[in-house]
Amino acid sequence: MSTIQNPTTITAQPGTPFVDLVREFDATPEQVFRAATDPALVAQWLGPRELEMIVEEYEVRDGGRYRYIHRNADGDEFAFRGVFHSVEPGERVIQTFEWEGAPGQVSLETATYEDLGGRTRLHTHSVFPSVETRDAMIEHGMEHGVRDSMERLAELVAAQG
Repeated sequence: MSTIQNPTTITAQPGTPFVDLVREFDATPEQVFRAATDPALVAQWLGPRELEMIVEEYEVRDGGRYRYIHRNADGDEFAFRGVFHSVEPGERVIQTFEWEGAPGQVSLETATYEDLGGRTRLHTHSVFPSVETRDAMIEHGMEHGVRDSMERLAELVAAQG
């Protein structure tokens, strides 16, 4: 595991249904976008290291759908799904996100890829249906999964150079 040169910032202000994630990468927006939208690459970084990732569907286009499963060593599965609403390659993706363990609790996520001159600032803004839903996601280990994912994504884009 590499050392964290660009820390991941997660902001979840009390009493709001929002989570903001910011992470900088030593890669271009095109490289980070490709790693975030190519199903074969997504399977290599999304989720905690200790979980196996199975991508069932990942069609990144306006109206495209996705579904993936994380499986732990005991065989327990955690499935997630959503719809891509707006895709602007290398710039922005707007999508829904739903953990199938909490059906109907759909969040809306906007990811922007800011060009910092050969580096990228990824900013994800998630809007949950309620403060309670947002707090439940945090309590179910969202922060660990996000931090591990961002570190793994940084390793992947660095390796692809």
